[in-house]
Amino acid sequence: MGKDGASSGVGVLDKSVGVLAFLSAEGPASLAEVVEGTGLPRPTAYRLLSALEAHHLVARRGGRYALGLRLLGWGNRVDSGAGLVEAARPVLEGLRDASGESSQLYVREGKDRVCVAAAERASGLRDTVPVGAVLPLALGSAGKVFRGWDGEDGPEEVRRRGWAESVAERERGVASVSAPVFGADGVLAAAVSVSGPVSRLGESPGGRLSGRVVEAAREIEEKLGS
Repeated sequence: MGKDGASSGVGVLDKSVGVLAFLSAEGPASLAEVVEGTGLPRPTAYRLLSALEAHHLVARRGGRYALGLRLLGWGNRVDSGAGLVEAARPVLEGLRDASGESSQLYVREGKDRVCVAAAERASGLRDTVPVGAVLPLALGSAGKVFRGWDGEDGPEEVRRRGWAESVAERERGVASVSAPVFGADGVLAAAVSVSGPVSRLGESPGGRLSGRVVEAAREIEEKLGS
């Protein structure tokens, strides 16, 4: 099973993805840190790191492991969603600066949502969602957006008001607000979110942040030519 909890049923693949997800989220790490972060036995972690290094998916520098540059080359060939991410990046940064909280962009993949872009708060208590993180649709405000606008069992009020909020659903002490981003064809393309500690956002974060989040969604759509 990967670090994000996803499982394909192919054990070695899930463990390898878990190692890559850990390095993506935490940065360069020692073998001991990979073992602690992934929960893998030390011999298993070492074998996987060595195999990934042989394929240039992991690089070892000074006794620490990091993502390999081969991933960068592969990433540059991902056409689907590339325009969406490029359009969203400056908007996410503006949303972060305006709200004072971390912002994210999610797309749906099957029964999950994937963080494809993020702008993190520079200091203080943060809600860090690393790019590439796979999260469930059943929890969080972005999940409500996908369920609501994809014709599933989403709250009617979410579609009516044009945004969703959540408090301590995905993670204890974390709140978020999300809005839908539509493509030029009018189909839901993504969800843009702001998230942070409940201690700052409060029990009704939508009251303070929904306007900014919805405005960010429309700005992304404008950049996409929707």
